[in-house]
Amino acid sequence: MLFRQMFDRETCTYTYLIADPNAKTAVLVDPVLEQVERDLQLLKELALTLLYCLETHIHADHITGTDRLRQTTGCQGCVPAGASAACADRHISDGEVLTVGAIAIEAISTPGHTDSHLAYRVNGERLLTGDALFVRGCGRTDFQSGDAGILYDSVTQRLFALPEETVVYPGHDYRGHTCSTIGEEKRWNPRFAGRTRSGFIDFMGQLDLPHPKKMMEAVPANELCGNLAVTA
Repeated sequence: MLFRQMFDRETCTYTYLIADPNAKTAVLVDPVLEQVERDLQLLKELALTLLYCLETHIHADHITGTDRLRQTTGCQGCVPAGASAACADRHISDGEVLTVGAIAIEAISTPGHTDSHLAYRVNGERLLTGDALFVRGCGRTDFQSGDAGILYDSVTQRLFALPEETVVYPGHDYRGHTCSTIGEEKRWNPRFAGRTRSGFIDFMGQLDLPHPKKMMEAVPANELCGNLAVTA
């Protein structure tokens, strides 16, 4: 398996390239519009055919590169079931498995940051957690139908139930971390370790974070899979 973690510095977003080097087929998870040329160049250099762009959720901090990648490569744009994105080619449900050559990518429903959110488990070994779980943190829950109690349940009941050696790859990082494990996060993530559900709800309710700078343009654009021509 070919696995690459790529970073957008402006929004601290991770995009993931997952490919079967034998079948020469690939997916991108959470592509960023400003990084489409980077992604296309890498696909070209590695002689990969892009089958899917997978979104973990409808993002508020960046505009997805899915529409531009879809126009260029003919790939399918995929979003979580229930997400407000009629533009998508596929809506992925909990437990659904996408195959990319010999690679199996299982969708795990993890709402709470938003009301429709997926984590993606790759070959049972790597877990792309989007904004549900960060390295020693988690996504916020104060807009886009977020719910702190539901996020707590998603992380503690769905993600923390996976094998502890599962490697965690987050959707963002703001402190230089690249990955972790389920075992580490269960023990050391300060938002969950030793914290009750009610304590987590209280903690998240007191964060008082500013809204993402691109929120007003990103959310409507991402509901159109990043097609800026429609929003103009």
